[in-house]
Amino acid sequence: MQIRASPLLITAPVSNLQKSQFISLGFKASRAASMAATPELSSEAFKDGWFTEKSTMWPGQGLSIQYDVILYNARSDFQHVVVMSTKAYGKVLLLDGVIQATERDEHSYQEMIAHLPMAALETPATRVLVVGGGDGGVLRELSRYPGVKEIHMAEIDKMVPEVSKKFLPQMSVGFQDPRVQLHICDGIKYVQDAEEGSFDVIIVDSSDPVGPAEVLFEEPFFRALHCAVKPGGIVCTQAESIWFHLPIIESLAGMCGRIFEGGSVSYAYTTIPTYPSGQIGFMLCCKARPTQGPGSGEAPVDPRVARQTPGNVIPPLGVKELQYYDANVHSSAFVIPKFAKDAIGKHLTFQGK
Repeated sequence: MQIRASPLLITAPVSNLQKSQFISLGFKASRAASMAATPELSSEAFKDGWFTEKSTMWPGQGLSIQYDVILYNARSDFQHVVVMSTKAYGKVLLLDGVIQATERDEHSYQEMIAHLPMAALETPATRVLVVGGGDGGVLRELSRYPGVKEIHMAEIDKMVPEVSKKFLPQMSVGFQDPRVQLHICDGIKYVQDAEEGSFDVIIVDSSDPVGPAEVLFEEPFFRALHCAVKPGGIVCTQAESIWFHLPIIESLAGMCGRIFEGGSVSYAYTTIPTYPSGQIGFMLCCKARPTQGPGSGEAPVDPRVARQTPGNVIPPLGVKELQYYDANVHSSAFVIPKFAKDAIGKHLTFQGK
Protein backbone atom coordinates (compact mmCIF):
# COMPACT_ATOMS: atom_id res chain seq x y z
CA MET A 1 0.00 0.00 0.00
CA GLN A 2 1.38 3.33 -1.00
CA ILE A 3 0.51 6.51 0.87
CA ARG A 4 0.23 9.52 -1.36
CA ALA A 5 -0.05 13.16 -0.39
CA SER A 6 -3.40 14.92 -0.37
CA PRO A 7 -5.17 17.62 1.61
CA LEU A 8 -6.93 16.31 4.72
CA LEU A 9 -10.60 15.58 4.45
CA ILE A 10 -12.64 18.57 5.57
CA THR A 11 -16.12 18.75 6.97
CA ALA A 12 -19.61 17.96 5.62
CA PRO A 13 -21.78 15.49 7.52
CA VAL A 14 -22.55 11.86 6.75
CA SER A 15 -24.41 9.36 8.89
CA ASN A 16 -22.54 7.65 11.72
CA LEU A 17 -21.49 4.51 9.81
CA GLN A 18 -19.70 2.14 11.36
CA LYS A 19 -3.84 1.46 4.96
CA SER A 20 -1.75 2.88 6.67
CA GLN A 21 1.25 3.04 6.78
CA PHE A 22 1.84 6.57 7.69
CA ILE A 23 5.26 5.45 8.74
CA SER A 24 7.47 7.56 10.89
CA LEU A 25 6.84 11.14 9.96
CA GLY A 26 8.25 12.59 13.15
CA PHE A 27 4.99 13.77 14.67
CA LYS A 28 1.80 12.54 16.31
CA ALA A 29 -1.67 13.80 15.70
CA SER A 30 -3.70 14.96 18.65
CA ARG A 31 -5.39 12.17 20.56
CA ALA A 32 -8.30 14.51 21.06
CA ALA A 33 -8.93 14.38 17.32
CA SER A 34 -8.90 10.58 17.29
CA MET A 35 -11.38 10.45 20.16
CA ALA A 36 -13.82 12.87 18.54
CA ALA A 37 -17.14 11.85 17.03
CA THR A 38 -17.27 10.23 13.60
CA PRO A 39 -15.38 12.62 11.31
CA GLU A 40 -17.31 14.48 8.67
CA LEU A 41 -16.47 13.86 5.03
CA SER A 42 -15.41 16.52 2.58
CA SER A 43 -18.33 17.87 0.58
CA GLU A 44 -15.88 18.42 -2.28
CA ALA A 45 -14.45 14.88 -2.22
CA PHE A 46 -17.76 13.08 -1.55
CA LYS A 47 -20.58 14.50 -3.65
CA ASP A 48 -23.71 13.00 -5.23
CA GLY A 49 -22.49 9.44 -4.74
CA TRP A 50 -19.06 10.09 -6.26
CA PHE A 51 -15.67 10.25 -4.55
CA THR A 52 -13.08 12.51 -6.21
CA GLU A 53 -9.38 12.52 -5.37
CA LYS A 54 -7.32 15.63 -6.11
CA SER A 55 -3.85 16.69 -4.99
CA THR A 56 -1.18 19.30 -5.60
CA MET A 57 1.18 16.39 -6.35
CA TRP A 58 -0.67 15.88 -9.64
CA PRO A 59 -2.17 19.32 -10.40
CA GLY A 60 -4.90 19.90 -12.93
CA GLN A 61 -6.48 16.47 -12.75
CA GLY A 62 -8.48 14.20 -10.47
CA LEU A 63 -9.89 10.69 -10.24
CA SER A 64 -13.58 10.05 -9.56
CA ILE A 65 -15.15 6.75 -8.50
CA GLN A 66 -18.84 6.16 -7.87
CA TYR A 67 -19.48 4.65 -4.45
CA ASP A 68 -22.46 2.84 -2.94
CA VAL A 69 -21.93 3.21 0.80
CA ILE A 70 -19.35 4.34 3.35
CA LEU A 71 -18.51 1.20 5.33
CA TYR A 72 -16.08 2.76 7.79
CA ASN A 73 -15.23 6.34 8.74
CA ALA A 74 -12.94 7.18 11.66
CA ARG A 75 -9.87 9.17 12.58
CA SER A 76 -6.88 7.43 14.13
CA ASP A 77 -4.04 9.13 15.98
CA PHE A 78 -2.42 9.73 12.60
CA GLN A 79 -4.96 10.00 9.79
CA HIS A 80 -8.54 9.82 8.55
CA VAL A 81 -9.43 6.23 7.61
CA VAL A 82 -12.34 5.49 5.27
CA VAL A 83 -13.52 2.29 3.58
CA MET A 84 -16.15 2.63 0.87
CA SER A 85 -17.94 0.11 -1.31
CA THR A 86 -17.94 0.70 -5.08
CA LYS A 87 -19.29 -1.12 -8.13
CA ALA A 88 -16.21 -0.62 -10.29
CA TYR A 89 -13.43 -1.42 -7.80
CA GLY A 90 -15.04 -3.28 -4.92
CA LYS A 91 -14.05 -2.06 -1.47
CA VAL A 92 -11.67 0.90 -1.45
CA LEU A 93 -9.38 2.02 1.37
CA LEU A 94 -8.80 5.78 1.70
CA LEU A 95 -6.30 7.48 4.00
CA ASP A 96 -6.62 11.24 4.39
CA GLY A 97 -8.75 11.33 1.25
CA VAL A 98 -6.30 9.40 -0.94
CA ILE A 99 -6.88 5.98 -2.52
CA GLN A 100 -4.50 3.44 -1.00
CA ALA A 101 -5.88 0.12 -2.22
CA THR A 102 -8.89 -1.28 -4.04
CA GLU A 103 -10.02 -4.89 -4.23
CA ARG A 104 -9.89 -4.81 -8.01
CA ASP A 105 -6.34 -3.57 -8.68
CA GLU A 106 -4.34 -3.86 -5.43
CA HIS A 107 -2.60 -7.04 -6.60
CA SER A 108 -0.55 -5.18 -9.22
CA TYR A 109 1.10 -3.02 -6.57
CA GLN A 110 1.32 -5.58 -3.75
CA GLU A 111 2.69 -8.37 -5.94
CA MET A 112 5.29 -6.20 -7.64
CA ILE A 113 6.68 -4.40 -4.57
CA ALA A 114 7.06 -7.80 -2.88
CA HIS A 115 8.20 -10.13 -5.66
CA LEU A 116 10.59 -7.82 -7.51
CA PRO A 117 13.07 -7.86 -4.59
CA MET A 118 12.24 -11.33 -3.25
CA ALA A 119 12.58 -13.11 -6.58
CA ALA A 120 15.77 -11.24 -7.54
CA LEU A 121 17.79 -12.53 -4.57
CA GLU A 122 20.64 -14.90 -5.38
CA THR A 123 20.07 -16.67 -2.05
CA PRO A 124 16.46 -17.15 -0.85
CA ALA A 125 15.39 -14.77 1.91
CA THR A 126 14.89 -16.00 5.46
CA ARG A 127 14.20 -12.69 7.25
CA VAL A 128 12.17 -9.83 5.76
CA LEU A 129 11.02 -6.41 7.01
CA VAL A 130 8.02 -4.45 5.76
CA VAL A 131 7.89 -0.79 6.80
CA GLY A 132 4.24 0.25 6.65
CA GLY A 133 1.88 -1.86 4.57
CA GLY A 134 -0.78 -2.11 7.27
CA ASP A 135 -3.46 -3.50 4.94
CA GLY A 136 -1.54 -6.80 4.90
CA GLY A 137 -1.29 -7.21 1.13
CA VAL A 138 2.51 -7.30 1.07
CA LEU A 139 2.46 -9.85 3.90
CA ARG A 140 0.14 -11.99 1.79
CA GLU A 141 2.67 -11.98 -1.03
CA LEU A 142 5.61 -12.73 1.27
CA SER A 143 3.72 -15.73 2.62
CA ARG A 144 4.25 -17.38 -0.77
CA TYR A 145 7.92 -18.04 0.12
CA PRO A 146 8.19 -21.16 2.32
CA GLY A 147 11.89 -20.55 3.05
CA VAL A 148 11.20 -17.31 4.92
CA LYS A 149 11.44 -17.83 8.67
CA GLU A 150 10.51 -14.35 9.96
CA ILE A 151 8.40 -11.55 8.47
CA HIS A 152 8.50 -8.34 10.50
CA MET A 153 6.18 -5.39 9.93
CA ALA A 154 6.76 -1.93 11.44
CA GLU A 155 3.43 -0.09 11.16
CA ILE A 156 2.73 3.07 13.12
CA ASP A 157 -1.08 3.13 12.87
CA LYS A 158 -2.79 0.18 14.57
CA MET A 159 -6.16 1.19 13.11
CA VAL A 160 -5.19 0.21 9.57
CA PRO A 161 -4.52 -3.50 10.24
CA GLU A 162 -7.69 -3.64 12.35
CA VAL A 163 -9.81 -2.08 9.61
CA SER A 164 -8.23 -4.23 6.91
CA LYS A 165 -8.93 -7.43 8.85
CA LYS A 166 -12.59 -6.43 9.11
CA PHE A 167 -13.27 -5.10 5.62
CA LEU A 168 -10.46 -6.32 3.31
CA PRO A 169 -9.97 -10.02 4.06
CA GLN A 170 -8.31 -10.85 0.74
CA MET A 171 -5.50 -8.44 1.63
CA SER A 172 -5.35 -8.90 5.40
CA VAL A 173 -5.04 -12.69 5.08
CA GLY A 174 -1.28 -12.14 5.31
CA PHE A 175 -1.61 -11.40 9.02
CA GLN A 176 -2.65 -15.04 9.56
CA ASP A 177 0.82 -16.26 8.64
CA PRO A 178 2.46 -17.43 11.91
CA ARG A 179 5.81 -16.10 10.70
CA VAL A 180 4.50 -12.51 10.82
CA GLN A 181 5.49 -10.30 13.75
CA LEU A 182 3.59 -7.00 13.78
CA HIS A 183 5.29 -4.09 15.54
CA ILE A 184 3.10 -1.03 16.08
CA CYS A 185 5.87 1.53 16.11
CA ASP A 186 7.74 4.27 14.28
CA GLY A 187 9.08 2.65 11.11
CA ILE A 188 12.11 4.89 10.74
CA LYS A 189 13.21 4.31 14.33
CA TYR A 190 12.71 0.57 13.89
CA VAL A 191 15.09 0.58 10.93
CA GLN A 192 17.60 2.79 12.72
CA ASP A 193 17.60 0.48 15.76
CA ALA A 194 18.00 -2.72 13.73
CA GLU A 195 21.30 -4.55 13.94
CA GLU A 196 23.57 -4.35 10.92
CA GLY A 197 22.68 -6.90 8.26
CA SER A 198 19.44 -7.94 9.97
CA PHE A 199 17.28 -8.51 6.89
CA ASP A 200 17.57 -10.09 3.46
CA VAL A 201 14.87 -7.79 2.05
CA ILE A 202 13.37 -4.53 3.31
CA ILE A 203 10.19 -3.28 1.63
CA VAL A 204 9.17 0.34 2.25
CA ASP A 205 5.71 1.69 1.38
CA SER A 206 6.51 5.37 1.74
CA SER A 207 4.53 8.57 1.49
CA ASP A 208 5.25 11.11 -1.19
CA PRO A 209 8.25 13.33 -0.33
CA VAL A 210 6.31 16.38 0.82
CA GLY A 211 6.09 17.99 4.24
CA PRO A 212 7.09 15.76 7.14
CA ALA A 213 7.31 12.74 4.80
CA GLU A 214 10.41 14.22 3.16
CA VAL A 215 12.55 12.37 5.71
CA LEU A 216 11.56 9.09 4.05
CA PHE A 217 13.41 10.13 0.90
CA GLU A 218 16.45 11.64 2.59
CA GLU A 219 19.94 10.28 3.06
CA PRO A 220 19.88 9.41 6.79
CA PHE A 221 16.95 7.01 6.35
CA PHE A 222 18.49 5.33 3.31
CA ARG A 223 21.80 4.95 5.12
CA ALA A 224 19.91 3.22 7.92
CA LEU A 225 18.27 0.94 5.34
CA HIS A 226 21.68 0.17 3.83
CA CYS A 227 22.99 -0.77 7.27
CA ALA A 228 20.00 -2.95 8.16
CA VAL A 229 20.03 -5.05 4.97
CA LYS A 230 22.47 -7.92 4.49
CA PRO A 231 25.22 -7.94 1.82
CA GLY A 232 23.51 -9.21 -1.31
CA GLY A 233 20.16 -8.11 0.11
CA ILE A 234 17.69 -5.71 -1.49
CA VAL A 235 15.80 -2.62 -0.36
CA CYS A 236 12.66 -1.89 -2.39
CA THR A 237 10.79 1.38 -1.91
CA GLN A 238 8.03 3.08 -3.85
CA ALA A 239 9.58 5.59 -6.22
CA GLU A 240 6.85 7.77 -7.68
CA SER A 241 5.54 8.18 -11.24
CA ILE A 242 7.71 8.87 -14.27
CA TRP A 243 4.86 11.00 -15.64
CA PHE A 244 4.82 13.44 -12.73
CA HIS A 245 7.97 13.11 -10.65
CA LEU A 246 11.08 12.59 -12.80
CA PRO A 247 13.15 15.19 -10.86
CA ILE A 248 12.31 13.40 -7.60
CA ILE A 249 13.18 10.01 -9.11
CA GLU A 250 16.46 11.34 -10.53
CA SER A 251 17.46 12.79 -7.15
CA LEU A 252 16.50 9.57 -5.36
CA ALA A 253 18.43 7.38 -7.80
CA GLY A 254 21.53 9.56 -7.49
CA MET A 255 21.42 9.42 -3.70
CA CYS A 256 20.89 5.66 -3.68
CA GLY A 257 23.86 5.22 -6.00
CA ARG A 258 26.11 6.98 -3.50
CA ILE A 259 24.80 5.01 -0.53
CA PHE A 260 24.73 1.59 -2.22
CA GLU A 261 28.15 2.05 -3.79
CA GLY A 262 29.46 -1.23 -5.16
CA GLY A 263 25.93 -2.58 -5.29
CA SER A 264 23.21 -1.70 -7.77
CA VAL A 265 20.34 0.76 -8.18
CA SER A 266 17.48 0.07 -10.59
CA TYR A 267 14.02 1.49 -11.33
CA ALA A 268 11.04 -0.69 -12.19
CA TYR A 269 7.33 0.06 -12.41
CA THR A 270 3.86 -1.37 -12.44
CA THR A 271 0.52 -0.25 -13.83
CA ILE A 272 -2.40 0.41 -11.51
CA PRO A 273 -5.46 2.36 -12.68
CA THR A 274 -6.41 3.99 -9.37
CA TYR A 275 -3.00 5.61 -8.77
CA PRO A 276 -2.24 8.95 -10.47
CA SER A 277 -1.19 8.45 -14.11
CA GLY A 278 -1.96 4.73 -13.79
CA GLN A 279 1.70 4.00 -13.07
CA ILE A 280 3.91 3.82 -9.99
CA GLY A 281 7.58 2.94 -9.70
CA PHE A 282 9.94 1.15 -7.35
CA MET A 283 13.59 1.80 -6.57
CA LEU A 284 15.48 -1.42 -6.00
CA CYS A 285 18.75 -0.92 -4.13
CA CYS A 286 20.95 -4.01 -3.89
CA LYS A 287 23.72 -4.03 -1.30
CA ALA A 288 27.07 -5.22 -2.64
CA ARG A 289 27.96 -8.79 -1.78
CA PRO A 290 31.49 -10.23 -1.53
CA THR A 291 32.84 -12.29 -4.42
CA GLN A 292 35.05 -15.36 -4.21
CA GLY A 293 38.22 -16.39 -6.01
CA PRO A 294 40.70 -14.34 -8.08
CA GLY A 295 39.95 -10.64 -8.12
CA SER A 296 37.60 -11.06 -5.20
CA GLY A 297 35.91 -7.94 -3.94
CA GLU A 298 32.34 -6.67 -4.14
CA ALA A 299 29.82 -7.17 -6.90
CA PRO A 300 26.28 -5.95 -7.58
CA VAL A 301 23.17 -8.08 -7.82
CA ASP A 302 21.22 -7.67 -11.07
CA PRO A 303 17.55 -7.38 -9.97
CA ARG A 304 16.23 -7.79 -13.51
CA VAL A 305 16.64 -11.55 -13.20
CA ALA A 306 13.95 -13.54 -11.37
CA ARG A 307 15.98 -16.21 -9.56
CA GLN A 308 13.42 -17.26 -6.94
CA THR A 309 9.85 -18.35 -7.67
CA PRO A 310 6.95 -17.36 -5.40
CA GLY A 311 4.39 -20.05 -4.70
CA ASN A 312 1.29 -19.60 -6.81
CA VAL A 313 -1.18 -20.85 -4.21
CA ILE A 314 -0.87 -21.21 -0.43
CA PRO A 315 -3.70 -23.48 0.78
CA PRO A 316 -3.25 -22.88 4.54
CA LEU A 317 -4.01 -19.19 4.13
CA GLY A 318 -6.45 -19.54 1.26
CA VAL A 319 -4.31 -17.18 -0.81
CA LYS A 320 -5.40 -16.88 -4.42
CA GLU A 321 -3.17 -17.45 -7.41
CA LEU A 322 -0.88 -14.66 -8.54
CA GLN A 323 -2.81 -12.25 -10.73
CA TYR A 324 -0.17 -9.86 -12.05
CA TYR A 325 3.39 -11.02 -11.44
CA ASP A 326 5.39 -13.65 -13.31
CA ALA A 327 9.00 -13.97 -14.51
CA ASN A 328 8.29 -12.18 -17.79
CA VAL A 329 6.56 -9.28 -16.05
CA HIS A 330 9.53 -9.15 -13.65
CA SER A 331 12.14 -8.56 -16.35
CA SER A 332 9.94 -6.25 -18.44
CA ALA A 333 9.22 -4.00 -15.43
CA PHE A 334 12.74 -2.56 -15.76
CA VAL A 335 12.16 -1.45 -19.37
CA ILE A 336 11.27 2.23 -19.08
CA PRO A 337 10.34 4.72 -21.84
CA LYS A 338 13.07 6.69 -23.56
CA PHE A 339 12.13 10.02 -21.95
CA ALA A 340 12.48 8.47 -18.49
CA LYS A 341 15.70 6.69 -19.38
CA ASP A 342 17.15 9.96 -20.68
CA ALA A 343 16.36 11.63 -17.35
CA ILE A 344 17.39 8.97 -14.83
CA GLY A 345 19.42 6.40 -16.77
CA LYS A 346 22.79 7.83 -15.79
CA HIS A 347 22.07 6.96 -12.15
CA LEU A 348 20.92 3.38 -12.78
CA THR A 349 23.25 0.39 -12.60
CA PHE A 350 20.96 -1.84 -14.63
CA GLN A 351 18.25 -0.91 -17.11
CA GLY A 352 15.78 -2.95 -19.12
CA LYS A 353 17.32 -5.07 -21.84
